[in-house]
Amino acid sequence: MLNKKKALSLTASLVLAGAVLAGCSSDKKAESAADGGGNSTSAPAAPSTEFTFYYTGSQNVDDLWKTLIPMFEAKNPDIKVNPVYVASGTAAQPTYDKIMAAKQAGKGSGGVDLYESSIDDVTKGKNDDLWDSLSDGQIPNLNNVDQKTMNDVSNLAVPYRSSAVVLAYNSDKVTAPPQTLDELYDWIHANPEKFAYNDPSTGGSGSSFVITSIYKFLPEEAIHNSDPSMESQWTQGFELLKDLGKYVYGKGIYPKKNQGTLDLLASGEVDMIPAWSDMVLDQIAKGQLPASTKMQQVTPGFNGGPTYLMVPKLSDKKDAVYKFLDFTLSPEAQAEVVNKMQGFPGIKLSNMPQDIQESFKGVSEGYRTFSLGDLGKDINQRWQSEVAAQ
Repeated sequence: MLNKKKALSLTASLVLAGAVLAGCSSDKKAESAADGGGNSTSAPAAPSTEFTFYYTGSQNVDDLWKTLIPMFEAKNPDIKVNPVYVASGTAAQPTYDKIMAAKQAGKGSGGVDLYESSIDDVTKGKNDDLWDSLSDGQIPNLNNVDQKTMNDVSNLAVPYRSSAVVLAYNSDKVTAPPQTLDELYDWIHANPEKFAYNDPSTGGSGSSFVITSIYKFLPEEAIHNSDPSMESQWTQGFELLKDLGKYVYGKGIYPKKNQGTLDLLASGEVDMIPAWSDMVLDQIAKGQLPASTKMQQVTPGFNGGPTYLMVPKLSDKKDAVYKFLDFTLSPEAQAEVVNKMQGFPGIKLSNMPQDIQESFKGVSEGYRTFSLGDLGKDINQRWQSEVAAQ
C-alpha cells in the first residue's frame, strides 16, 4: 500500500515538473518571438525599392560612386542602388539609345532610372522629351545649386560636380607655361615630342584639345552650334592639327584615354598635356603625379563645366531616385566629391569651406562649355582619317 502511494506521489511530481518545464518553454518561446528570435540576429529587411543607375567616366568616377552609394544605402536601408559602370572610352551613347528605344517601344525607361552624362545628352534628351523636370519640392538640396546653372538645363538635370580641361605640366621643366592657345602651339613647336594629347575618341581631355584647336578659327558662338553646316568650316583647324602631329609625342603617337597622357607626364616622357583638373588633383594627392605638377588654363579656354544626372521621365522609381539626388547634393556627399575626386562641387562654391574655395583658385574659372551635339562624333572620325593616319 505504501509502495503504491509512493508511486502515485512520484507520478504526480513528474507530471507537475513536466507542466512547469512546458510552461517555461512556452514563456521562452513567447519571449523569443517578442524580441525577434532570442539570441539569434534577425535578418535585415530587404530594400523595398531598387533602382538602376548608369554612369560613365574614368576610374575616379567609379571610385566616387563606390563611396557615395554605400553611404546613401546606410542612411536609406529601404532603397537599393544598382550601379552600372560604363568605362571611359566606350562612350555613353548606347545608354542614351537604350532609354530612347524603350520610350519608342512603350517599355518605360528601359530599366535605366538615373543616367550620368554631359550637356550634349541633356540637350538631346530635352529635344526627345526623355528627362523628368526637377524641382526643390522633390529634391530640397537643389536650393544649394546655382539657379543659373539649373536654368541652363531647363531644370532637366542635376549638376552634381564640375571639372575643366587644363594644361598640366612639370613645373621643374616648364617655368613659364603658355597663357594663350597661340603660345601653346608655339611651345609645342619649340619643344618637340614633349607634348601629348590622347586620341579624342577615348577621352575628354584629348577631345577638348582637338575641338579647341578646330574652333580657334571660328566665331566664339560656334561652340554652341550643332548644325552639320559647321563642318565646312573645320578645314583650317584640321590643318593645324596635322601640322602639330610632327611635334607631339612620338611624332604622332596618341595615347588611349585620359590616363594615357597622365602616365606619360608622370614618367617624365612629356612635360605638358591637356588633362581634366580633377584627375590631376587626385593623382597629385595620391602621389601618382609628382608634386612639381602644376595646372594652367589658357585663353580662350578648354572646355569644362558640370557633369549631370538625369532622371528618365518614364522611370517608375523616381521617388527613390529623388532621395538619392538629394543626398548627392548634401554637404556630406559634396565633401566626398571634393576630397576623394578633387572635383568642383555641384553646389555653390561659396557654400564650401574657405580652404576648399582656395584650392580651386585659377582652375575653376576661365573654361568654356561646348555644345556640339553629334558633331563631336564627326570630328573624331575626321581626326582619325586626316590626323592619326598621316
